[in-house]
This record gives sequence, structure tokens and C-alpha cells, in this order.
Amino acid sequence: MEKAHFSPDPASIQQAFLATGDSLTALAERTAQLDFMVTESAGRLLFPAAPSGLAVLAVGGYGRRHLFPYSDVDLLLLFESERLALASREAIQTFLQTLWDARMRVSHSVRTPGECTEVHNDNIELNVSLLDQRYLAGDRALYAALAEKLPRFVTGNRDSLIRNLSQLTRERHDKYANTFYHLEPNVKETPGSLRDYQLLSWLEQMRDTEPTRLGVAEPGPELTQAFRFLARMRCYLHCRSGRDNNVLSFEMQDAMADQWRSGDPAQWMREYYSHARAIYRAAIHHLEDNEAQSSSLFAQFRDWRSRLSNTDFGVHRERAHFRAPQHLDVEPELALRLFEFVARHGIRPSFEAVQKIESRRKAMRDHFSETRSSWPSLASILSLPHAPMALSSMHETGVLTALFPELDGIECLVVRDFYHRYTVDEHTLVALENLWGLDQRSDAFLKPFGELWAELQPAAVLAFAILFHDSGKGRGEGHVEASRRLAETATARIEMPKPERDTVLFLIDKHLTLSAAMQSRDVFDPQAVRDVAHQVETVERLKALTLLTYADISAVNPTVMTPWRAQRLWQLYRSVYSELTRELETERIESEPFISPERQEFLQGFPKRYIRTHSEAEIDHHLALEQQSRKRGVAVEIARNETGYQLTMVTTADRPGLFAAVAGTLSSFGMDILKAEAFSNRRGLILDTFTFADPLRTLELNPTESDRLRVTVERVISGKADVRELLRHRPKPTLPSRHAHIPATVASDGEASGTATLVEIVAEDRPGLLYDLASAIAANGCNIEVVLIDTQAHKAIDVFYVTAEGKKLDAQTVRSLETALRQAVEHRA
Repeated sequence: MEKAHFSPDPASIQQAFLATGDSLTALAERTAQLDFMVTESAGRLLFPAAPSGLAVLAVGGYGRRHLFPYSDVDLLLLFESERLALASREAIQTFLQTLWDARMRVSHSVRTPGECTEVHNDNIELNVSLLDQRYLAGDRALYAALAEKLPRFVTGNRDSLIRNLSQLTRERHDKYANTFYHLEPNVKETPGSLRDYQLLSWLEQMRDTEPTRLGVAEPGPELTQAFRFLARMRCYLHCRSGRDNNVLSFEMQDAMADQWRSGDPAQWMREYYSHARAIYRAAIHHLEDNEAQSSSLFAQFRDWRSRLSNTDFGVHRERAHFRAPQHLDVEPELALRLFEFVARHGIRPSFEAVQKIESRRKAMRDHFSETRSSWPSLASILSLPHAPMALSSMHETGVLTALFPELDGIECLVVRDFYHRYTVDEHTLVALENLWGLDQRSDAFLKPFGELWAELQPAAVLAFAILFHDSGKGRGEGHVEASRRLAETATARIEMPKPERDTVLFLIDKHLTLSAAMQSRDVFDPQAVRDVAHQVETVERLKALTLLTYADISAVNPTVMTPWRAQRLWQLYRSVYSELTRELETERIESEPFISPERQEFLQGFPKRYIRTHSEAEIDHHLALEQQSRKRGVAVEIARNETGYQLTMVTTADRPGLFAAVAGTLSSFGMDILKAEAFSNRRGLILDTFTFADPLRTLELNPTESDRLRVTVERVISGKADVRELLRHRPKPTLPSRHAHIPATVASDGEASGTATLVEIVAEDRPGLLYDLASAIAANGCNIEVVLIDTQAHKAIDVFYVTAEGKKLDAQTVRSLETALRQAVEHRA
């Protein structure tokens, strides 16, 4: 075989690049070197077999002169006919073999002009590569005819080309989880990479409605610096690896920083993320704009979505716009209202809205640093269906760090632990997305977590804890302690109420507890379960911590939450849950140090859960109610709280059916019981609390009704009023649709407690359900020792610890009680 007269050696080009870092010169020189090689070889080996009717074109990256040291060399051999191409097969093979022998990575295609002007849905890359075609050698007339047809082809098939280009881009972005915040990014393929920069060039070429020619189009001078930075990185990766390596590994980050004496590799990476963000944002903006113009179906959907517009925001092309952007200059809170709009409707801010907010970033930081009581606005955003989208937009625009400067330290922060895939700030956002996405997951092994997530709504407090759980990383100290300190400052500044603040700080303190137990302990070991239970303390905290752990682990990388790991986490949750519910009855307060005798007497005999779930102020208030009850044997208080109303009852007049009677009284007034707890101490003191909603606003619109309700409860407790008579006149409720029916379960456990039988009921909630359940328990000769009632949406989860004559229930009583409870559940008003 005849050898090439010239073999391109990139060594000198690479040496010059490593000395200067000038990637543009390196690309140009490498392209010129290959142009000479290809044209020289074609002249010797191809054209003697086809003196006319053949042209050699550079396409793809080679066509646009972006030829990196070890990139593929994309060639298109354009033949005027298939017959001529078939006749030239031997010459083509010799030509290609010569280039391969010269260490060129050739990727070639053989096409006719007709094939080049067809839409290839099964070979999208061919149409795309022709947008960057460039003449190298051969029949100029043949090439000129194609060059004349291509612009008309692009114009006439713009919709199909945009659709195919969009498909390629979306699939590539999905592969990298639609984020550029990778710790070891692929500078060619990840979102915000060189491929997205080229996407902008292709879209620019297709923008002209009547193009006369095709050629390389630059996206704009504002992205030139970003391209040069990424090109420099890719050139270095090729030179250092000696191959087409585009992954910026930790090792390469260190080497690159040393090469140009730039100091901390982390600074390199922050600059990379800044440039990638600029390219990605522009790419998505222009891609969506072109998709919208090319789709009539999208236009119809867009018109429907535009109906969501309001006085502050309009919806156009699936993006939220400021109706009066200038108002943001004098009203920074308008930005928060925009993000609430995003969280409610799942519509991202427009490119222009993002730019407007970014231009006011410093002013907003100054404003929010002086603003107090911003928790209600933030809690509203965090409780909505698309909260992660809103938080991502807040992060992108800088509003998140304007609200919380405490998060500055983790922005684009690379922490090298060789199993996390994303930067710390992106890890946090991915964790939130994974949590909100639970209701969309169909994996059977994730179903229990989805059900737990549905129980926990609204999730503002949990979301806030996730935002701050890693905020202390990168500070040269234990990140849990640092994160807690930052969260303390932030929650105090926004005036988060103390109960919510305590939950946030607990979740941050303990966010590694379940992970550590899964990794280093046997989740079936009773002692390991007890250790975790004593750290978690309450069922409510366990639920939130389990979901945080799921979100945190899932955000490490997309493959880490395997069925095995999910099953271990769920097994640990169930074991700790059983331990905590067992403790409700078995672990009682015997004595507390350093308290008054009155307080000691009040607390003695209560379950330890009582201290864990009530603040010092709440305990003092309950003690005061107990002292008030001594005069009449009962004290009842009704107070407004953030979730509705709370009724607190203290009495020594215990009797069978007392708990059911109070629940029935609330139901008779049309109230919906959301949560309830029942405690008793050594002296037979009963302390019950009911959290309830007032769906008809009876108490709000008629203030005297609150007093009437309180007096009625007192009369029922004292036996002066019959709850059954009250229930005959209760308001008729609107029941949930039978199509949304929640299957009822009744389960009992005689081993969970040493002194009582645990009974758990999960059922569709309805007015009077708690009264019916408690009445069924009383009617079967059973006494309620401890109760935990929780209602989420239309789902009621009720746990009772019951005894009969001071002992656990026998088998016959359990069967009878379960039957009665199932009948109570199925009874509908």
C-alpha cells in the first residue's frame, strides 16, 4: 500500500499549547495540519478513480475548525451518484486506510446530494453535521450545487430539524441529570459544555428565515470567553491523556492548576461552573424558543397555560414574565412572589425575568438582610407542589443566597469524597427534587417512602432542613456542627417559630444518624434499634428524618438508592417506629431533677414522650390548667394555632368513653380532628389534646361559639350532656369521593408493649371517625392508656394503647375489638 507523504504530528502544537494555554491557536493549527493531509491524500488516492463527480467535505467539529488534538476527523465523501460511489469503493478504502495509518481518527460517510437534502430521523447526526460542512477538495461544481440547496433544505425542514436537534439535546441532558454541577464533568457532553455551545451555533444558523448560505455561526460575543475557557480545558485533557478524554477528573483538575500555576483547583472549578451556567442558560433559552416556534401543539398548550397569568405575572411560551419589570426596582418582594408563582404552577421564570432579578441581586441582598418575618413567605413556597423548581430558580438568580448568605460557602463547592457526583449546592437541590418526585416514582421498593411523604405534607420545615443540612461543608470543621450554627442564625433572622426551628435543628444534628446505622449496625439488632430510637425520640421526628435520609442518599448520585439500600432504610424505620411506639406506654417519667415538687407531682407517671414533644412553656401552661381543674374537676381551653385550633383538656374525672366523648363533641360542632394525644399520670390525671380544623369557619365568624364549644366539652366530661344527642344535630359533611377510597387496615400487636396491647388503624378519614373508633374500644370493655392520632389529607393513622382491667388484651378480646373497629371504620354518616 502506498504510504502517505505527510504524517501529522501534533506534538509541536501540543507543546506550544501547554506553554501558552492558547487553545484557539492550537485548534486552528491542528485543523490546517489535517486539511493538508486530507487534501494531499485525496489528490493521490481518490481523485484518480473519480476525476469528477466527487468532493471531499469536512463536517462536524472538523468542519467548524474546532479540531482538538485527539478529536474524530469527520469527513463526508460527496458523490454525484451511488453508481460512482460503488465504483470507487477500493479507492475509498485505500484513502481511509492511509489516514488511519497516519493516526487520524477518521469518521466518514459516503452520500449523494439527494441524501444530504433529506431528513434522516434515524440518523439525526448526519443532518446536524452538514450545518458545519466545509469544502476541502474535489469537484467544486458538485459542492456548489449542494451548498446552494442546503439553505433552502434547512428552511423548508426547519421544524423537523429543530425537533430532531431537540431530541438529541434532551437525551444528552437527561443522561447527565440536567445539571452542569458535576464534580468531574465531561467538558464536551454535560449540560453547559462545548456541545451546548455548538447547539447555540446550529440554532443561530437556522434562525434566518431565508438563508442564502450556511456556515459556522458564533453564538455571540458574550459567550466567547466561556468557549475559550472550555476549549482550553478540553485541549489540556487531550494533551495530558494522549487520547480523546473529555472528563475533568479530580486528578486532571489538580494537574491543570499546577500547569498554569493557578493555585487552588477549586477556583478553577468555580470558574468552570460560571461559564457552564452561562452556556447552559443560553442553550435552554434558545432551544425552548425554537421548540415553541416549531410546534403548533405546543402553541395550543401554551395558550392554555397563559390563563394562569395574573396582575403581576404573565405566562408566555411556557415561561413566567414580569408584567411590570420596573416594579422590582422598588419592590424586591415581587421576586419572592414570582418564585411562589413558580412553585405553585411549575412554570419557570423567563430568561428576561432571570436577567432582571440578577441585575438587582445586590439590592435584594441588602433588602433581605434587613427584612424580618420572612418565614411565612418562604414556608408558602416550600409547601407548594413545585417547590424544588422554585428553589432551583432562586439559586440560579442569586435570590437564595440573598435571603441566606449562610449558603454562600457551598455555592459551586467541590468536596472530593469520590462517591458524590455533584457540587454541594447542587446535591442539596437534587435531594429536594428526589423528595418531591416520590409521588411520580413507580418503583415498588420506593412505594413505602412515597406513602410516608404523603403523610408528612406540608413539608416546609423538612425542606428548610434539607437546604441547610450540608451548609457547613468546606469550613474546615465538622460540617454537622457548622451547618447547625448557620441554620440557627438563619432561622432566628427570618423569625421561624420555635417549634419549627427546633425541628430544623434536630434534623440537621441527626441527618447522618440513620445512614450511619445502616452502614455500621445490624438493622435487626434490638440494641442498635434502641440506640437510634433514643436519639430520634419521637415518631414525628423519625418520619421526617427517614425522608431526609432517603433524599440525602438518593442525591449522592442517580444509582446509589438501590432496592437493597432502600429496603435497609425502610427496615430501620419500621424497627425504630415499633420501638418508639412501644416506649409510648412502657417508658414513664419517674423523677426529673431540679424541678419544683408541684411540677414533679404533675409529671410523674406521664409517658416520656410528653417531655420530648412539649416545650417548657407548654408544660408550665398545662400545670397551670391542672391547678385550675382542681376547683371543678375539669379545665378546658381552646386556642388558635398555626394549623387551626387546639383543645386542651385536663381532668381527674376519668371514665370509660371519655376520650370518645370529647372527640364526638368536636365532631358535633363540624370540626375536623387532625391530631390528638392522650396522656395520664400516676394520680389518674388525664391530659388530652386535640388539634382540629374548622372547615366552615364557625369559630372565626362567631367568636361566642368558641366559648359554647368549651362549655359543651366541660358538660360532656362532667356527664351533664350526652354526646350521642349532640351528634344527631351535627352539620352534614362532604365526604371524599368513593373513587379515592383508602383501604382500611386494623392491626394489633401484643408484644410492642409490656403492659398494653397496641392497636393501629389506617383508614380514610371522615367526620366522627375518631369518635366511632374510641367508642368501639370503650364498648368492648377496653381502656385507652395512650393514643396518637394523625390525619394527612383524607388518610387517618390512629394508634391506641389499650388495656382491659389493667392488663393486656387476651386473644378473644383482640378478635372482638378488631371486628368492632373494622365495623366502625366502614360506618359512613
